[in-house]
Amino acid sequence: MLRLDIHDKLFRDAASVQSTYFGVLVNAAPISRSYYEEEYDPDKLNTPTCWSANTQTPSPDVPSHQRQSVRCMDCKHNIRGSGYGSSRACRFSQRLAILPEEDFGTVYQLRLPATSIFGEARDGNLPMQAYARFLKERDTPAMAVITQMYFDDDSPTPKLFFKPKRPLTEDELREAGDMINHADTIRAITLEFTPFENSKISPFAETDGFQSTKI
Repeated sequence: MLRLDIHDKLFRDAASVQSTYFGVLVNAAPISRSYYEEEYDPDKLNTPTCWSANTQTPSPDVPSHQRQSVRCMDCKHNIRGSGYGSSRACRFSQRLAILPEEDFGTVYQLRLPATSIFGEARDGNLPMQAYARFLKERDTPAMAVITQMYFDDDSPTPKLFFKPKRPLTEDELREAGDMINHADTIRAITLEFTPFENSKISPFAETDGFQSTKI
């Protein structure tokens, strides 16, 4: 699976390194969360100690001896300050499936940290959920536009903002529609430590403000 890396406030895909990225948000997973007992290293594909695909309870495939709590809301790792600074030790994240503007046949996984998901618009800069609401208010599916992704220059860690660049052409819309349930797309939005093959689920939840009707 191809990943769109966002370390050092640069986007790195298989073909380029850029400070701003343009692509189609063709599908997305619901927000999930994960807790690493050891210090988290984004350069390693180590499995977390405990994780949740619904942010409410540990996923069924978490070994019973690794589950930190029955409910996420009661977990000590859900308390602000249990992680670095005022953060939670159990971190929220979201997986997006991205089609680069120049190649709709290639799917990249973009993993968003909590700072890129939550928060209000600020001077026209939109975190993911604010961007999703912005599009929904205009009856615009996320997969119907080229989205510009860029970094918050004021943040000490990689934090992304999103804004629409242009609508897709009819031909591009058909191409993007064909990729919604493509195997590479489903793989990109799947929690990697959970078996998930040949699913036809489209996890653009209404509460996230996405619409993903296949064209």
